[in-house]
Parts: sequence; C-alpha cells; structure tokens
Amino acid sequence: MIILNLFWEFFKVGLFTFGGGYAMIPVIEKEIVDKQHWLTLEQFADLFAVAEMTPGPIAINCATFVGYKVAKLWGAVASTLGVVTPSFLIMWVIASVFFSFQENQIVQAAFKGLRPAVLGLIIVAVLSISKVSIADFRSVLVAAFVVVAVWIFKIHPILAFLVSGVIGVVFFK
Repeated sequence: MIILNLFWEFFKVGLFTFGGGYAMIPVIEKEIVDKQHWLTLEQFADLFAVAEMTPGPIAINCATFVGYKVAKLWGAVASTLGVVTPSFLIMWVIASVFFSFQENQIVQAAFKGLRPAVLGLIIVAVLSISKVSIADFRSVLVAAFVVVAVWIFKIHPILAFLVSGVIGVVFFK
C-alpha cells in the first residue's frame, strides 16, 4: 500500500505543479512533511540540499530520495514514476496540439498569468527552506556568499556548493 501511496502523492505533485522543480518544493513539502509526515522539515531541508547538488531535475531527485527513505528501492521507483508520469502525459498532449494554439490570445494570456505564479511558488520555497537553513549569523554569511558569488561574480553554482561545504566543515563542526 505504501508503494501506491508514494506513487499517488508524487503523481499529484507532478500533476498540479507548474514551473519546474523549484516551484514544486512547497507542494512537496506540504505533502511529504505536513501531510504524510514522511520527513521532518529539517530532513526536508537536507534532502533539498542533496537533491540540488546531484545531477538531474530537483523534483525527480526529491521524489527518488523520499521514496527510498520510506520504502527502499520500490519506493524510489514508485515516487519517481509518480512525479514524472503527469509531465510525460501533459507534454505528450501539448506537443501534439501546441503549435496549432501557440498564437491563441487566451493561451498567451494564460502563460502570462502562470509565469508570476511560478515565481511566487519559488519564493515560498525559499522562505520555507530558509526557516531551517538560516539558523545563525554564520548561515546568513554562507547564503550571502553564495548569492554574491553566483549572481554578481558569475561563479559556477557547483563551485559555490563545494566552497560552502568546506566552509561548513571548518565553521560548523
């Protein structure tokens, strides 16, 4: 039963979330932390950090990790299939009709409304994760370092992760 539950919860995440992985974070948190209690908020923040650092889409990584934690290999498979199935089906349908509706003003207006909604969901994810990620002044400094390094100085995000890990080992042990 837990395998079906994992598939269903992540199917809903994949079905009702638009805008990519970051926009999915608040939905995943609500389902996994608040509703199912499969992870604590602290575990979710750690999961998010690991999912961000590993190759692949963040929502798929999150689903795979949660599924594995809850029900090992088959849980990981069920969660991963659950989160990708809606996207696959939706893209299949859209790909078959998109170009015939691309210039439609209603379709264009809908996309103009969805873009800021996606930004709003990403901001909610940032605020939620910051509750457990920004624990003290050192955490604020690391976050500020990453923002400045990546946004202003265009340092590669992987390098920022690596340096942050070293900073963590030196200053947070």
